[in-house]
Amino acid sequence: MAKQLIQSEEEFKSIAEKEDKFVFFKHSLTCPISQAAFHEFDAFADKHEEVPAYYLQIQESRPLSNFIAETYGVKHESPQVFVIQNGEVKWHTSHSQITENSIEQHIS
Repeated sequence: MAKQLIQSEEEFKSIAEKEDKFVFFKHSLTCPISQAAFHEFDAFADKHEEVPAYYLQIQESRPLSNFIAETYGVKHESPQVFVIQNGEVKWHTSHSQITENSIEQHIS
């Protein structure tokens, strides 16, 4: 499956209902730190196609980003990655802490 762009609350709610565990990335199209973190997220998604991976682009989907922050009670940052399991945030981090290895460590 690799990764999939999500743009609406409806899409996110559907994923959260159907997936037991997934990775979600908040990406800024204008930030070089976010670009580097996205490469790490992308590398994780390519190696672990069995793990559903989704992302949003902040500039295109700010309402969705705000919805996620409010729903899970996690302050918005960008870039930011979440491991969501059974409807709850199991782990999250931001900026340069986002690495392929850090996601792998928290997905199992």
